[in-house]
Parts: sequence; structure tokens; C-alpha cells
Amino acid sequence: QVQLVESGGGSVQPGGSLRLSCAASGSIVSFNAMGWYRQAPGKQRELVANMFRGGSTNYADSVKGRFTISRDNAKNAVYLQMNSLKSEDTAVYYCKAEPTWVNYYWGQGTQVTVSS
Repeated sequence: QVQLVESGGGSVQPGGSLRLSCAASGSIVSFNAMGWYRQAPGKQRELVANMFRGGSTNYADSVKGRFTISRDNAKNAVYLQMNSLKSEDTAVYYCKAEPTWVNYYWGQGTQVTVSS
């Protein structure tokens, strides 16, 4: 069982920045992937960004050039730096851990609100 705790959400004006953190209960060094997803009201949960064990990354088109995912295996943590935030980035952001390709774990989510 892997427990994930997200933090760093909040309210920010358009154009602002936030950094989300996800702390895992144990080592993530062997995990196939770690990622961030988001779910806006009335919409399905969608991939924002993920990072694979080898270090390669994948981003949703809507966040490319604005968001950066990073991973610190020594701290069992993954981060999402979000810059140039837009109102459409408003959502609950979830951390996902994929130790293998057949099992995965979710965090409880953290709210991000972008509004003037």
C-alpha cells in the first residue's frame, strides 16, 4: 500500500504560479511512473503530466511550456511547478503513483483555483 499526500494548492490570480508537492509513504525509486492529474467540476479526470522511471516526461498539450514535473527519489516526492496559470487550470489536482503497470494509487487531491 502506498499513501500519497498532496500539498501546495491554493488560490492565485491568472498569470501566477504554484508548486504542488506529493509525498509518498515509501520509496518511489522503483516505480514505473509518478504523475499529476486534475479534475474540474463536471469533467473527467485528465492527465496533466507524468514522469517515468527513466526520467522521460509526458505533458498534456494544454500545459506544455507552462508546467514542469519533477521527481526527487531521495525525498520520495514528486512536484508540479505551474507557471502562467489560467482560469481553465482550476481543478482538483491529484497525485498518482504507478509502482507497476497493473496497480496504482491516488492521493486525496489538492484544490487549485485561478481567478481574478
